[in-house]
This record gives sequence, C-alpha cells and structure tokens, in this order.
Amino acid sequence: MQITSSAISLTVDDVPASSKFLADHFGYAVRMAADGFVSLGRDDGGVDLIFLRRGIEVLPPELRQVHTAGTIVAFVVDDLEAEQARLRAEGVEPTLPIREEPWGERLLLVTDPNGVVYELVEWPDR
Repeated sequence: MQITSSAISLTVDDVPASSKFLADHFGYAVRMAADGFVSLGRDDGGVDLIFLRRGIEVLPPELRQVHTAGTIVAFVVDDLEAEQARLRAEGVEPTLPIREEPWGERLLLVTDPNGVVYELVEWPDR
C-alpha cells in the first residue's frame, strides 16, 4: 500500500466556524467545499482536515447525528512559547496552557467554536 495523503474527517454543527478557525489560526486553506462539507489543507504536507455538518446524508445513517467528541488533532511545532503567544495575540486563549509531561513532551491545547480540540506539541529531542 502506498499512502499519498492523509485526512481526518470531523463531524460538527457549524462547518464554517471550524473552517475559519483553522484558516485564521493554523494557516489552512479550503481545497474543496460544498453545502455541509469543507476540506482544508496546507501546502507543507500536514494532514488535511475535513469538516462535515452533523446530519449530512453522505454519512451512514447511524453516524449522521454523532458530533465529534474526544478527538484531539495534534500539530508538532518547533517553538511552543511563540505559538502560544501568537494564538493569544489572535484572541485564542488556551484551553490548557503550556505544560510539560513527565516524559518530556510539552503541549498546549486550544478549542475551536465547535469544541474540536487542537494540541500543539513540542518534543524535547526534536
């Protein structure tokens, strides 16, 4: 198997709100969009993100009303302090400010208007 790209699909109530959050704060651009659907990506090859409106008929009936929950989208960054400062300057307060785990991982969390959680992580040996 050869994987040529990757995407995560998340079901939310307000597709434009999550799309705007990613564009405004993480440099994502719309690749495709239709009613209740948007696919976003970055030119640097990071994972694409797809938002589907809850209830959309492209989903199997048993998944149409399920809202994304318990999922954390993680982005590895080089300078966590700079990212936290940038986000705060843009009006995004961390859901969890920078903290360091016992194994050395440093992270912070932010949450979009639909409750989708994004983790910015910095690894000690990177």
